[in-house]
Amino acid sequence: MNLLVRISRAVVHNLGWKALALALALVIWILVASEPEYSTFATARVVYRDLPDDLDISSDPVPLVTLELRGPASELRNLEGPQGPSAVLDMTDAVAGERTYTIEDGAVHLPRGVDLLRSIPSEIRFRFEKRVTHSVAVKARFRGGNAAVPAAVTIQPAMLEITGPESHVDRIQSVTTDTVDLSSGAPLVTQRVNAFVDDPFVRFVASPLVTVTVALGKR
Repeated sequence: MNLLVRISRAVVHNLGWKALALALALVIWILVASEPEYSTFATARVVYRDLPDDLDISSDPVPLVTLELRGPASELRNLEGPQGPSAVLDMTDAVAGERTYTIEDGAVHLPRGVDLLRSIPSEIRFRFEKRVTHSVAVKARFRGGNAAVPAAVTIQPAMLEITGPESHVDRIQSVTTDTVDLSSGAPLVTQRVNAFVDDPFVRFVASPLVTVTVALGKR
């Protein structure tokens, strides 16, 4: 009996506020349910997860796709800006070679009530390669110093490690520095400059900053 009394009291407690909340919820539901549906196009970022640590993507990146969507106007407006949709690709089972991913419902996170009609493009093909690391020589570049020539050049470190897709790394035998200015005419020039790898798919393992020391001789 006491239990029934407590339940009854809980039900009638603040009954007016509960009735008001229920009425507001009903009004909101009616407004949403009666809102007309529209279709639109939205740009979605292509993101991926769980790429194996020993692989790199060696195909040209596809950063964006266009989604044709249908849903309530209010929800479609909310898709604009940095909080817009994204297409998430699961690369857990990727192996060396080519793999095609389909942009479908399961890959696109959308608000409730918004449907994906199609993606343009509907598929993205990636090429995966084994990630390798090699050490390559650093070569210095110079400018100025018309009255003198580099008699001795020291680069520290003389070798740098690069990493990336195997076919790209294998093509690189050396990297070059930014130009070292010899126009001061001083007999000994020391400058800290960055090295540059001429392949966008290849990167340095550590800092590419090197010290170039040049002893100048007369022409």
